[in-house]
Amino acid sequence: MRHLRLLSCLVAAGIAASGALSAGSVPAVTVPPIADSRIAITQIRVVPDRAGWTYGLGEPVQFRISVMWDGQPLPGARVKVQVGPESLPGREFTAEVPAGGLVVDGGTMSEPGFIRCLVTTEVAGRTYRGLATAGIAPEKIQPTQANPDDFDAFWAAGKAELAKVGLDPRVTLMPEACTDKVNVYHVSYRTLGLIPSSRPRVYGILCEPRAPGKYPALLFVPGAGVQSQPGLVDLAARGFITLQIGIHGIPMNLPQDAYDGIAQAGLTAYPFMFLDNRDQYYFRRVYLGCVRSNDFLVSRENWDGKNLFVTGRSQGGQLAIVTAALDPRVTGVAAVYPAYCDVTGYLHGRAGGWPHMFRQDYAVHRTPEKISTTAYYDTVNFARRLKAPGLYLWGYNDEACPPTSMFAAYNVIGAPKRLVLALEMGHIRLPAEQANLIDNWFAEQAARR
Repeated sequence: MRHLRLLSCLVAAGIAASGALSAGSVPAVTVPPIADSRIAITQIRVVPDRAGWTYGLGEPVQFRISVMWDGQPLPGARVKVQVGPESLPGREFTAEVPAGGLVVDGGTMSEPGFIRCLVTTEVAGRTYRGLATAGIAPEKIQPTQANPDDFDAFWAAGKAELAKVGLDPRVTLMPEACTDKVNVYHVSYRTLGLIPSSRPRVYGILCEPRAPGKYPALLFVPGAGVQSQPGLVDLAARGFITLQIGIHGIPMNLPQDAYDGIAQAGLTAYPFMFLDNRDQYYFRRVYLGCVRSNDFLVSRENWDGKNLFVTGRSQGGQLAIVTAALDPRVTGVAAVYPAYCDVTGYLHGRAGGWPHMFRQDYAVHRTPEKISTTAYYDTVNFARRLKAPGLYLWGYNDEACPPTSMFAAYNVIGAPKRLVLALEMGHIRLPAEQANLIDNWFAEQAARR
């Protein structure tokens, strides 16, 4: 999944020194008297006209666009504007941005959803990009995804099949990764495969406090792709047993180029593998492997016997919700911009979640069999069944996991829940402040039990 830049991302433009710039319509850069030349920082700012970026049904939305050069308006800047429902085609036009900013009419919506304004400009041969997204009654968004009558029976059968597979854990100390407070291990254990007779392994990095005692356990499930995991050493040092896993049955101690090669060799499209068969779909083994990871965690002698948490980001947010819904032992879940939420949205004229298998450019997947399969794997239908308290975090500017799709899942959660919005945030590496917020929330949950 691509990491998309924040609205306010600053990118240095390789813009000229003293004198006129090479781009015809761009004015000369004023050079401070103490310098020989100057490079200007170009930034596109797009902001809705309401604090909180959230409107009621039918309320008009306006966006203000500015093109800034070292924090000052860039005279004569021209922009290309796309505005309309998020992740769907909208109206497009070009315009010059006046010194006070360009005001764009975003329209409104009679149904809950999001309106996005995406802006690009070219300065000195380089393209810059900014966006903002306005929410229209997002608390009223409801899923489009079907909720199969046999959903619970389907997953109960899968868990019963998993229970027949022996855990067979293997735990190997990684001395080079250990600290004075934390032991780090490369671990694996058996799980259920796509083929009934197969017994693949889940691989992960286990971190445990070295001091004797009983500790809460936390499972960190991965985002999309094929990669290793470094282990959550810092959180383990705070008094948690932590386990980061992969989902593809590949050891976690290989060099990065090995993962890159494996991905290119056949795993780039794994969210679409066997999508026409709910019993063989790729994510069936993945979801049950996450439950098996909890089996491993609760088998550790230093587990406190009461606190079992799960967290993840993007695909990991999806897997966190799924794991918490499938496993009643989970006592807390934190999901950051969860994927695979209401993927059928595109079939109903609005945005759907990653991996966007029913978007118009993937129309080949719009078959009854594939649509039916997603109902058994969509995060929405696991969110309906959550019992554990949860912390949820995302931004309005997420283009990989559209907020319409995430609210469709959040709004059907009946368990205790808390939503933290970082409005400008797109699909980016989580800032330290927000990662700390999640860690502290888990610490608070553990202290209550």
